[in-house]
Amino acid sequence: MHVSEVLLWGLLATGLLTTLLRAGHALHLTRMDTTLLLGTMVTPNRDHAKVIGFAIHFFNGWWIALIYAAFFHGFGWTTWWLGALMGAAHTAFILVAVLPLLPGVHPRMASDCTGPEPTRLLEPPGFLALNYGYRTPLAVLIAHIAYGAVLGGFYEV
Repeated sequence: MHVSEVLLWGLLATGLLTTLLRAGHALHLTRMDTTLLLGTMVTPNRDHAKVIGFAIHFFNGWWIALIYAAFFHGFGWTTWWLGALMGAAHTAFILVAVLPLLPGVHPRMASDCTGPEPTRLLEPPGFLALNYGYRTPLAVLIAHIAYGAVLGGFYEV
């Protein structure tokens, strides 16, 4: 595995992924603000949270690119559409398994079971993150397919 190549293409792919997710939020395709969700796990200051969440998202994109590269090496080949397919699987894992667990670990998020406390809390994502809008799964899917397509298209086994 060529770690420097993975980190280079992982940086580009994560930049595209983050841009698409932020654009989806800004264009009101989804109410989910990924950088805010991640950053408010660390700080209650929403302005600082977006910056911290941005850094966390980029770090996550880098180490996850290593996992994609390991799969590419396991397959023995890579192409943009294989990366895009992996991005779709990545999306399913995030929407079905990861986001519904957030209320259990996020100190500033309401629970699906108990509801919000008197202090301001973030809304839990719910199944497929549908609490953030019915187009949220599509916005997340498109962003992660693009992420995988960049990695699959540029990283060479």
